[in-house]
Amino acid sequence: MVWGKDGTNGSTRSDVDSSMDTGHSRLHELGYKQELKRDLSFNIVGQWAVTTSIDFSLAQLLQVIILLSTGGNNGGGYLASKYVVIGFHGGILLIHAIINSLSITWLSFFGQLAAIWNVLGVFVLMILIPTVATERASADFVFSHFNTENDAGIHSKLYIFVLGLLMSQYTLTGYDASAHMTEETKHADKNGPKGIISAIGVSIIAGWGYLLGITFAVNNIPYLLSTDNDAGGYAIAEVFYLAFKSRYGNGVGGIICLGVVAVAIFFCGMSSVTSNSRMAYAFSRDGAMPLSSLWHKVNKQEVPLNAVWLSAFISFCMALTSLGSLVAFQAMVSIATIGLYIAYALPIFFRVTLARKSFVPGPFNLGRYGILVGWVAVLWVATITVLFSLPVAYPIAKDTLNYTPVAVGGLFILSVSSWILSARHWFKGPITNIDT
Repeated sequence: MVWGKDGTNGSTRSDVDSSMDTGHSRLHELGYKQELKRDLSFNIVGQWAVTTSIDFSLAQLLQVIILLSTGGNNGGGYLASKYVVIGFHGGILLIHAIINSLSITWLSFFGQLAAIWNVLGVFVLMILIPTVATERASADFVFSHFNTENDAGIHSKLYIFVLGLLMSQYTLTGYDASAHMTEETKHADKNGPKGIISAIGVSIIAGWGYLLGITFAVNNIPYLLSTDNDAGGYAIAEVFYLAFKSRYGNGVGGIICLGVVAVAIFFCGMSSVTSNSRMAYAFSRDGAMPLSSLWHKVNKQEVPLNAVWLSAFISFCMALTSLGSLVAFQAMVSIATIGLYIAYALPIFFRVTLARKSFVPGPFNLGRYGILVGWVAVLWVATITVLFSLPVAYPIAKDTLNYTPVAVGGLFILSVSSWILSARHWFKGPITNIDT
């Protein structure tokens, strides 16, 4: 990626993707406003879907924590209904919207607190869980065992490996949050890309260490995945619960550890709403959203208040599909991964093709390796877009069909139709309010 020149503190370029920057204006000159608007559509809808999935997963975790705290699945514990879960989801979004309505000073404080909590929490859990567990997996099991036992009808190691990539790709989405916050970042042309790279680096190291520690506490995989266990099939919760129950006779410690995870997810959702609101603000400032004049307003503390509450509301509406069908909900949030990566790849593609000679690199760039890395990124996104559209269960039926192509394709059709019928007449591309 290459970060184009956009000034320092207070730079207010259109917030789409870190790889574009000055290339935005170049692409505008080349007449590729349609592709830019399509990228914006995938990005903002993907952002909302990410918030939906994060906060809904937290709501489900709260459901499991309550279940274990009241006796567990096998001890008469309380299993919250889907309506209670959606209520949890709405409450979480409400708190996130309130926090994001505060000034940037408070957001900075919560962001720093979140960073400390996540780093310390990861290291505590990766050491504590395998230490407490009375039965630990061998190193041979952790590093060489490939589990193919599942009820999805898929037993090919290669196929399982490919499907497993989805979770890692999902985990690494959202690193562009640093780009969305550049307008409130000092020396954004350097600190923005540094934030992206450091976010990925920390996630890889800390995430791998966390997974490694938890895996050493895993023994009976089929039981962990079974809906008959105390956590009702929530594998990680069952690992935590059994680790403490096997040593101390009860799983209270495991429930507390789940609380640590819940707080980490809460902070993640909070940051996601922050990113959503800044994306919606920039998108509407470019006049690319219905009622744009409403969503790009900021209050006296320079917070895009309307965009914050819009993002929370849409994320809640997306989760409502879970009440009718989990299959429909999964299709909805699938945009969170594929949609965002398409949004990341589009500007990179135009950077390495049409704007290859006209793009003006900023102070942070990959030099002669930029084009090579760009092509690798584009080809990788093209590959995972196909892989993640494959069936995730066999035999294929209406309840097991992967509706990801439908969701992503539907968004693509809506974007193109919007451009043809309306946007091409008024969308002028990104609007900047600094001197070029």
